[in-house]
Amino acid sequence: MTEDEPNGAGTIGATETSFAIIERLRESEGERVTALADELELSKSTVHNHLRTLNRLGYVVKEGSTYHLGLRFLDLGDAARARRNLYEVSKQEMDELVSTIDEHGHVMVEEMARGVYIYQSKTERAVQTDSRIGTTVDLHATAVGKAYLAHLPEERQQELLDQLDFVQRTESTHTDREALESELVDIRQQGYALNDQESFAGMRAVGAPVLGPNEQVLASISVSGPTTRMSGDRYRVELPEMVQETARIIGIRATYS
Repeated sequence: MTEDEPNGAGTIGATETSFAIIERLRESEGERVTALADELELSKSTVHNHLRTLNRLGYVVKEGSTYHLGLRFLDLGDAARARRNLYEVSKQEMDELVSTIDEHGHVMVEEMARGVYIYQSKTERAVQTDSRIGTTVDLHATAVGKAYLAHLPEERQQELLDQLDFVQRTESTHTDREALESELVDIRQQGYALNDQESFAGMRAVGAPVLGPNEQVLASISVSGPTTRMSGDRYRVELPEMVQETARIIGIRATYS
């Protein structure tokens, strides 16, 4: 079977190779052909051919002997994000919330059983993490993910749970499905979710769903910060109230905009 033929899953090998190269370039600050070939276990000629094609199309640029992602991906990202009006309607509300609490905030939607951040806002004192717009996150180990899952219709919730890997990110990550399902019941009743060091040690988060017509869950939002600043009533009472209120406003704006 050649690289251009479908593999066992019915996908094209050449396309998978191109995107493996793109993903590697995204993770690094630039790569040379030899390094890419070694890391991806491909021949240098194969990698070079893919890079040359991507360069001709404007998706990869070459600086000296090093390749980087091209700015053409910005246009694709904007087009993908524009498909959902939540980005525009949530920006102002999230910026105001984050400014008030002086931490880090995210807006998440679900795609292919993964959470995807479509917007983030943070202040100067917010703890820097590797999250950014476009970052994918675990639904079972984040406040945004659990808030989203908890407010789905039962059938759709079970479909997503069937697809989760329940990867353990920290010692506090919930990896038992039954335990998570029990927590989701509580989250739905109280209207918000907590993440107590389940994604990153030393970090907590509070999440709430963004609901549309007929209580349809459109997205979810969260604020996060270090355990030293997110504790006691602030973590369990004040922030949940503020996050839920912001989520309600975003839901209204998303419905009627």
